[in-house]
Amino acid sequence: MARYMARLFHRRSMNDKPQIERVFPRSAIAGGELQVRGSGFCDNGLLRPQVCFGGVEASLVISSDRYVVARVPDGAVSGGLTVRNGKAVSDPFPVEIGVAIADNMHPVGSPALDHEGNIYVTFSGTRGQKVPVSVYRVDTNYNVKPFLSDIMNPTGLAFDRNHYLYISSRFDGSIYRAAPNGTVSVYAEGMGVATGIAFDADEFLYVGDRSGTIFKISPDRQIFVFATLEPSIAAYHLVFGPEGYLYVTGPTTSSHDCIYRISPAGEVEKFYRGLGRPQGMAFDYDGNLYVAASRLGRKGIFRISPRGEAELAISGAGLVGLAFSRAPATILVSTQAVYHLTWDVRGKPLLDC
Repeated sequence: MARYMARLFHRRSMNDKPQIERVFPRSAIAGGELQVRGSGFCDNGLLRPQVCFGGVEASLVISSDRYVVARVPDGAVSGGLTVRNGKAVSDPFPVEIGVAIADNMHPVGSPALDHEGNIYVTFSGTRGQKVPVSVYRVDTNYNVKPFLSDIMNPTGLAFDRNHYLYISSRFDGSIYRAAPNGTVSVYAEGMGVATGIAFDADEFLYVGDRSGTIFKISPDRQIFVFATLEPSIAAYHLVFGPEGYLYVTGPTTSSHDCIYRISPAGEVEKFYRGLGRPQGMAFDYDGNLYVAASRLGRKGIFRISPRGEAELAISGAGLVGLAFSRAPATILVSTQAVYHLTWDVRGKPLLDC
């Protein structure tokens, strides 16, 4: 009899306990929204559940007995997400939350990482705004130091093989080159409204003029028109894919913007359509493309497979770019801050490995 009563009590306790079946996506920054599916979230279907990241309670956007949308609160850290229904609390479900490592920045595209893992981020400012520091360096211990000044409206960043940092200025249409010691010189001029930049495997530099031109600059600084696109209201963002094609985003006022793919011969095609304000991009080792954008009311970093299948990978508002580091980490940038997110080199959360 005692054994039967113990089993009955255990069964009732399990029935009272919320069960988390899935969290999507499983990575976010503060302010991002995670969808939680399972059962037993609302006691008697009346009381709203309580969702916590560790000991920090989240606000709820939507709640029901089997589905909750929770907004990641400030102060949340990676670890276990739990749901409490008034009687019991669920087992923790692992999630990864990006940690802010620098703020008071103004990136307008993806950060750049040097061969030592230092992070470079712009303070771009409004058009024509003179700011004290143009580019900051965040070292591997996350110490933030000024790196460059006197570049008006720095926009795109890219490193060459010799560890020189290239910076575009959307103000004067110039491309600047900075040595590792911070010495700056003008590398090219006349690039229109110069925004995103990227190097190909042969060290040709590509520059996006948001008025509609992709320029190609040879190592001896000859300038060619590589391709033409529709103008962008903000900027072009450039990245090379593993197959040697150039991928370009150029936000417009549409909620169905394209990611363009340009062949080495300059032939333009649409790789993916259906994003709102797509911006900075990066490829993982499996050939998946990650892009900061919005889609179907969700905001963050979207993963697009080589077959063109898209899903939200990291939830968060205001993200404008990302870069994968050699360490198991992804560096995210919003319009004001820099974040560290624990991911492995394939661009997947460690908890998914």
